[in-house]
Amino acid sequence: MESDQSLLFFSVPGLRAGDVAMMPRLQALTQRGDHVPLRSSFPAVTWPVQANMLTGCLPSEHGVIANGFYWRDAHEVEMWTAWNDKILRPQVWDVLRARGSNNRTAVWFPMLSKGCGADFVCMPAPIHNPDGSESLWCYTKPTEYYGALRDRFGHFPLQHFWGPLAGRPSSQWILDTAAFAFQQLRPSFFYIYLPHLDYAAQKFGPNSPQALSAVRELDEMLGVFFDSLVERMQQTPRFIMVSEYVITDVSHVSYPNRILREAGLLQVKPERDGADLEQLDFANSDAWALVDHQFSHVFIRDGNPSVIHQVEELFRSQQGIAEVLIGEERSKYQMNHERSGECILISTPDSWQAYYWWFDDAKAPSYARTVDIHRKPGYDPVELHFDPVNRCIPLDASLIGGSHGAPATEATQLGIALTNFPGGLGSHELRDIDLFQKMMDAVK
Repeated sequence: MESDQSLLFFSVPGLRAGDVAMMPRLQALTQRGDHVPLRSSFPAVTWPVQANMLTGCLPSEHGVIANGFYWRDAHEVEMWTAWNDKILRPQVWDVLRARGSNNRTAVWFPMLSKGCGADFVCMPAPIHNPDGSESLWCYTKPTEYYGALRDRFGHFPLQHFWGPLAGRPSSQWILDTAAFAFQQLRPSFFYIYLPHLDYAAQKFGPNSPQALSAVRELDEMLGVFFDSLVERMQQTPRFIMVSEYVITDVSHVSYPNRILREAGLLQVKPERDGADLEQLDFANSDAWALVDHQFSHVFIRDGNPSVIHQVEELFRSQQGIAEVLIGEERSKYQMNHERSGECILISTPDSWQAYYWWFDDAKAPSYARTVDIHRKPGYDPVELHFDPVNRCIPLDASLIGGSHGAPATEATQLGIALTNFPGGLGSHELRDIDLFQKMMDAVK
């Protein structure tokens, strides 16, 4: 297979048209290509948007309704650990294989990639040791491939992929190993997830000096990435680069679980016998909220109609809440799936939702002050901050400067899609679900 028939697909959360104006290397690379606005479907967060792009379907069909799931029968929350079988529709690599062609596919770091049908996979999968510590590792397909990457590039720097140290080292590792894998494996289709712009924009705000510095860093890293491919392959491969979503400035935070608790609907239990720390009691709560950036799923025990109505009334007039959707109203955004909560709360563009249910920080669960994306029953961007005095993650949700997830109702919430070849995207605004067919058309 000739390299000029390959397609690289970059998924870059937080990329805006205005950012591209500050990226001279990316501008030069896409000078002859297409530049079109891109509208992310609700909820505009990582897992659902990636599933939208990979399947051409929305959550009512593919079942990915947030960055995690609540499994009602087991009363368990699964955040960030699910495997690919949770996507209930065929993905790009599955459809390419069904064509009967010899196309080989690769996927680098998108979530929900473990166990997918791509020929080559790499994504972080730290080993959780019995003593609570973690050992650096990545899930790869074939299994032994991470060993080859580790020997050449060192371990994936997980501490720089999320948390207070999130930043350039992890993005550099992703791009360095992706360039190596592309040259070595020569896939026809290569999906690369680059979350570099996600960190500072959430931590300090999308227009902060730190966020704009990250834009310039990404441009530099992309330039080096393509230079290395040109040096070894004598040409620049075709690529599509898209925003997963756009991050907006926020100045307000909502606490749905505290509101539900005040109404007597949410119950807590001791984290362990004799401890004052509070754990959320899923089994005995009439209602609780799995929060995820600018929206949440409120799960209501046994779908009790009177509790659904009570929850609806509780949030209709709450500051920071733009929409309260119950029952068939959820189909407005194709979120009427059995995995969804009975009620969906959507924030205004200037607000976001925190998972906290406690009123006294002394009773916060043990994981609240740590980077622990798997045990927290909801997304916690405060993990990007660090309290140097107490040497822990602070419990101050007002620190967050940017968020995403709400429907795009303003031009500032639109992302961008770019190519380095003409005709790949057309000339009109696209939705994330349109990218599935654009990818299929571009893979030769």
